[in-house]
Amino acid sequence: MEYKRFGDNIVLRLDPGEEICASLLALAGKEDIRFAEINGLGAAKEFTVGVLDPADKQFHKNHFEGAYEITSLHGTLSRKDGAPYLHMHMSAADRSGAVFGGHLNEAVIGVTAEIIVRCFDAQVERRMNDAIGINQMIF
Repeated sequence: MEYKRFGDNIVLRLDPGEEICASLLALAGKEDIRFAEINGLGAAKEFTVGVLDPADKQFHKNHFEGAYEITSLHGTLSRKDGAPYLHMHMSAADRSGAVFGGHLNEAVIGVTAEIIVRCFDAQVERRMNDAIGINQMIF
């Protein structure tokens, strides 16, 4: 992971074998990021995304391996119990153009990733909302 800060923005590059979520959480700790918006693109060789079914509050994961172009990577970085917390979504296309996506659990870079982290002078916490089954932002 290499990055450079430009005021409230951080430009981050990930290289083959690096994992997106772990890298962003490490960056949040190192730079003491309390709240940020994240956007990016790149190429993954392996990723796991899923969907929360609100009817049963169960998270259904899908795992993909191969050559995938990350067509969209976005989310927020906040805090839960004082520790960095990611809420990311990702979509990626295979060589036929079929796109798969959802809530990002992990993604290992196959070629590179270019990620912009827009930091805010704020802290947003999360707390579990048992009624809907997610760690929801609280203000």
